[in-house]
Amino acid sequence: MGARVCAPDRDAGRVVGAEERVGRQGMGRVAERLRSGSKAYIPGGEPRYLGQVDTSKLMRIALAQIAPKLLDGAQTLARICERVEEAAQNGADLVVFGEALLPGYPVWTGRTDGAQFDSPLQKELHARYLESAVDLEAGGLDELLAVARKHGIAVSLGMIERGADRGGHSLFCTSAFVDRDGVLQSTHRKLVPTYEERLSWAPGDGHGLVVHRMGEFRVGALNCWENWMPLPRAALYAEGENLHLAHWPGSERNTRPITPFLAREGRSYCASVSALIRHQDLPEDLQGWMKTTPGEVLCDGGSCLAGPDGAWILEPHVGVETVLYADLDVRVVYGERQNFDPAGHYSRPDVLRLHVDRRRPNGAFPDAPNFPIV
Repeated sequence: MGARVCAPDRDAGRVVGAEERVGRQGMGRVAERLRSGSKAYIPGGEPRYLGQVDTSKLMRIALAQIAPKLLDGAQTLARICERVEEAAQNGADLVVFGEALLPGYPVWTGRTDGAQFDSPLQKELHARYLESAVDLEAGGLDELLAVARKHGIAVSLGMIERGADRGGHSLFCTSAFVDRDGVLQSTHRKLVPTYEERLSWAPGDGHGLVVHRMGEFRVGALNCWENWMPLPRAALYAEGENLHLAHWPGSERNTRPITPFLAREGRSYCASVSALIRHQDLPEDLQGWMKTTPGEVLCDGGSCLAGPDGAWILEPHVGVETVLYADLDVRVVYGERQNFDPAGHYSRPDVLRLHVDRRRPNGAFPDAPNFPIV
């Protein structure tokens, strides 16, 4: 596994033994934490490291499995910011959230005859979805950026974005990456919405198929079923990805089979992070339209983490809101790349090549032969 799994208090999400506030020190946080004697719970015995542990090569990741206040962007963003602060207080360098968490996954399409053409109900729901989605040009993530900057923590967030560059009336399922300085570094729009998602979301582009450096880690992310698409994975491998983040709306049946596979194929850590959506997370009128019942769970979580050898570090957690923590050792990635490196010594770019168009298309750009590069 090559990782320490840290035990959060089930109610408050606090790391056992880490009572002091760890300062804003980036990759040095783990070194300070280990020197100060903070404890960790390791299921199945001691963690496996390669030789002597070099604390400068460790990174603490937080997997935040929480529920939105569906169709309420302001309340959901407040919940997200609370968890970012909590993760930072527990020494995390990076906190990851589920797909479409802000302001929530469109669970209604399959329960309200979402494919009915010209339906007044679907128009009403789409209008509300647009109103609660993230408008980046209007400062829709400013609160989150400020929290990340204040606490020196990076954030990977699944959100629904109003594409101002495409007129502002279509929605994109977007993975946003905020660095530890509170700067929005990339927005990856899901390439192909899955099945009934196409009733709510527009197809994305390759603009956000990039990785981000965090010390010796290179972090990339994909949304839900595009994790099954071989070529987007290859695009991230070619950028040097060694920590893969997979956003999910919340389903153990998705995260359990694919997470070890992604980790093993990429010889990288793979964190699958999901949301929860339950009857109580829906607006009252939507509860009635969907005919949900008290206690019903529509998205059950399933957040989990696998190591570069494909072995579980954290098996899927189902049905509960929680923040899970682990310290990742990049040297384990280096060891696993000895026998397989998908974009390095075990590739043949002279035979097989991938062309990635990272331009963000605009619907109208006069006097130019190609789409603009944004």
